[in-house]
Amino acid sequence: QLHLVESGGGLVQPGGSLRLSCVVSGYSLDYYIIGWFRQVPGKEREGVSVISGSGRITYSADSVKGRFTISRDLAQNTVYLQMNSLKPEDTAVYYCNRNPPASAYWGKGTLVTVSS
Repeated sequence: QLHLVESGGGLVQPGGSLRLSCVVSGYSLDYYIIGWFRQVPGKEREGVSVISGSGRITYSADSVKGRFTISRDLAQNTVYLQMNSLKPEDTAVYYCNRNPPASAYWGKGTLVTVSS
């Protein structure tokens, strides 16, 4: 059974940085495309960044391109989201899931708040 746990969120000032972690268990990262998603209350969840099973292909949404970087550590079976130059509009609960996402694998997420 695939299981994913997010961590690393917090309060950061505009222009600051955070690194989110997604610890994956049940399957090796080689087996799935893993994505980061985010959701603001009252809005639909949106895709942020994804990384292929090989780790060689990544994609980020236009809204975060050049600021966010997705990466992974096979030994730790963990996917990271390095977020730089954070903006108030990046405030959201961030989740990781396989891509395309499956409802059974949504976790609690980790809250990122960008505010001065």
